Amino acid sequence: MIRLERLVNVLGGYGVRLCGRPETRSAQLRSVAIPDATDSRVTGDVLVAVGAASVTEAVRWAVAAQAKVVLVRAEAGSERDAAATGNDQGVAVLRADPAVPWSHLVGLVYGLVLEGRETESGRGPTDLFALADSLADVVGGAVTIEDRLSRVLAYSRSQQAGDPARLETILVRQVPDRLRALFRSRGVFARLSSTDEPIFVEPDPDHGLTGRMVVAVRAGRELLGSVWVTCADPLTGAAHTALANGARTVALHLLRSRASADLERKVESDLVIRLLEGTADAETVVSQLGLAPQEMRVIAVRAHTAEDRHAMLLLAFDRATAGFGWSRPGRSALLGDTLHTILPGTRASAAREWVGALRAALPSRVRITAGIGGVAQAAELPASRQEAEECLALHERGAPQAEPPAYDESWDDILLQRLRAAARAGRTPARGPVSVLRRHDALHDTHYVPTLRAWLEAQGDLAVAAERLGVHANTVRNRLRRMSEVTLLNLDDPRKRLAMVITLAAEDE
Repeated sequence: MIRLERLVNVLGGYGVRLCGRPETRSAQLRSVAIPDATDSRVTGDVLVAVGAASVTEAVRWAVAAQAKVVLVRAEAGSERDAAATGNDQGVAVLRADPAVPWSHLVGLVYGLVLEGRETESGRGPTDLFALADSLADVVGGAVTIEDRLSRVLAYSRSQQAGDPARLETILVRQVPDRLRALFRSRGVFARLSSTDEPIFVEPDPDHGLTGRMVVAVRAGRELLGSVWVTCADPLTGAAHTALANGARTVALHLLRSRASADLERKVESDLVIRLLEGTADAETVVSQLGLAPQEMRVIAVRAHTAEDRHAMLLLAFDRATAGFGWSRPGRSALLGDTLHTILPGTRASAAREWVGALRAALPSRVRITAGIGGVAQAAELPASRQEAEECLALHERGAPQAEPPAYDESWDDILLQRLRAAARAGRTPARGPVSVLRRHDALHDTHYVPTLRAWLEAQGDLAVAAERLGVHANTVRNRLRRMSEVTLLNLDDPRKRLAMVITLAAEDE
């Protein structure tokens, strides 16, 4: 079961459009049907109108099939008529371009509707919770299914043998740090990584733990997660066997969930990359991503630990794309070693909150650095991306605990950063008054460059410049006179003064 909004989000990457009835985006879809001339009893939430000669015919079939949504191939420009026809009959119309093969569309629709579910991550098979319930009935204890980072994927309704530790885990959607530390100290995670046999974890009243049986969920050698059962004593006999078999069933569900999620991530990433590179019709792609036509920002993020610069970035991407469609605000893609997210809204504080939420979802040892681009319309997103990357570079050079810089608050630092990059690349004049004075200082141990800087920053006020230098105003006056004998300063010319300020800023590290 998925919501229509998610179906629209994925199919949008193939040019499919929802025509009218935007209020239906929250509709739950559980089944798919294809018209069958030999069976008039075909029903389903989504009707894939293969063979329909027109939108009108497709909608008529959908009404007969009691469908909420009909997918029909129709020529571009027919959206208004399709919306009107669907509105009249209470059916949401998805229009696909006739150039898109039915085989592609049918595979996508069946895969998404029949494999989808809503959980904390926003994707996966509906019956993972049902599986937890069934397993709880067999083993006689409350069941929790977790991923390899101890985040809760599903849990049983049963509260048999439930305890405070389980309740806290479900409430925060992941195993609390103190419990993870306890399990780690007892070697539970180490044993899970090396055996497929269920393990018993002794009770610990101080942690609200009555006891656990836990078994690894594995696909080949890869650890996907684990299944936990609350119990005061080790499971034996049929319950022990059921837990081991249940872990293998969970593995199949998680693998199918991953396949569905990867499809959505690929569609989303491709669209985001096209936006950030400026290679697409921006307004159209923003619509395909399910974003409203409003101002946005680009956020650039890097995540790593001292020992690993790649796995944590992939984990950050996983968390940034958890919950597809309209269930989260941003749209993300990986470009090189950087996660880029397009976030609707104009407030830099909202972007910082997004980064903070991402940081909180990652292990505490992961270092997160980020930069926030300026506010941009859809067509301006490539510029916001560059600004975000430059702000990211500022953050990486500063204190890691500092707030991520935003371009509209740090544009002056970005300008100076660009000037310094130009100077290092030899794109600024190599000779000029500042260069001459710098060489003179090096050869004769004078202080002409600091004096010029102080005078320019003081806007020609000798007293202020002298105070900054810690000397008498006459000393500054005499230095300026001698400096004019070394090189042509032209301090009365405002353009020359501006050029010297820029040169000093570009050469200042």
